Amino acid sequence: MTADDTGSGADAIPHPLAVRLEQLILGAERRYTPFQAARTAGVSMELATRFWRAMGFADVGQAKAFTEADVLALRRLAGLVEAGLLSEAMAVQVARSTGQTTARLAEWQIDSFLEGLTDPPEPGMTRTEVTYPIIELLLPELEEFLVYVWRRQLSASAGRVVQAADDEEMVDRRLCVGFADLVGFTRLTRRMEEEELGELVEAFETTAADLVAARGGRLIKTLGDEVLYAADDAAVAAEIALRLIETMANDETMPELRVGIAFGTVTTRMGDVFGTTVNLASRLTSIAPRDAVLVDSAFAEELIRTGEAPASEAEAAEAAATAEKEGEDPPTYRFALQPMWQRPVRGLGVVEPWLLTRRDAAPS
Repeated sequence: MTADDTGSGADAIPHPLAVRLEQLILGAERRYTPFQAARTAGVSMELATRFWRAMGFADVGQAKAFTEADVLALRRLAGLVEAGLLSEAMAVQVARSTGQTTARLAEWQIDSFLEGLTDPPEPGMTRTEVTYPIIELLLPELEEFLVYVWRRQLSASAGRVVQAADDEEMVDRRLCVGFADLVGFTRLTRRMEEEELGELVEAFETTAADLVAARGGRLIKTLGDEVLYAADDAAVAAEIALRLIETMANDETMPELRVGIAFGTVTTRMGDVFGTTVNLASRLTSIAPRDAVLVDSAFAEELIRTGEAPASEAEAAEAAATAEKEGEDPPTYRFALQPMWQRPVRGLGVVEPWLLTRRDAAPS
């Protein structure tokens, strides 16, 4: 069953190629109505419907829309609940998170592959006609690659969990959260053609994703003109922010960028992050100067505590003088922090932002 199946269109005659594609991708023919699939899987119709809707599948009435794979998937989810490995609510969350993630991935893959590989179409063939052989060739390779990437990501995520200080930290964790926002994006949407705008957004998201991953952060989500990332370490979050600013500044096709970072307790759900810390990072981004990074006081304190930034330039100079007098190497700092004016932030009260720069760019 596909996510765009509908009850009203269930009895319509499907396109012959659509039928062939479905059988190719699913590896089986439709043979069960929803009731028959639920009964064969040994699952109540109510629970089966909750699972299907969570995965993003539309109601199909009593049309034959399910295959043996659908029955097996239901049986597996229900089995996890029966074995006590997952609660029913958690099983629904698993279905929802998997459905939402893979739906977006599938849409992107179809759009990108058909545009990139069949533009222009093969001589004498329409794009519709060339779709089947392309998917036939790509399907097994993409399936293997998807499982590989998922296992790598699962391994990394499991590693972070076992390193948590306690059980509460697994869900409500202290993280550095950063927002990076393109300046003047709304004005750009009125001036640029849709294709140009799409290319700009894709370039921004790709650059940001690569920088975040390379420096050890995690890209939480992209919102067109904005990206949200997280890092366990304050120095990593700071390095990502400054690299983003520097990289975008060196690209004449890109608008200016501003970044806000906050440090504190974050609630994680379905791969996303929530809470006051996230809201504060977003607010700091909205008030940050162009091509600059603003951080909250908790993040500044964390950089100072870990020796990545001095509390002030005067303190750095004093520490250097003391080290020189004692014949030791002076302390080295990667970053500099400059306190800004306290200001009220909607919904969060008064905050004290700090301007984050590289140490060698700090005032003498």
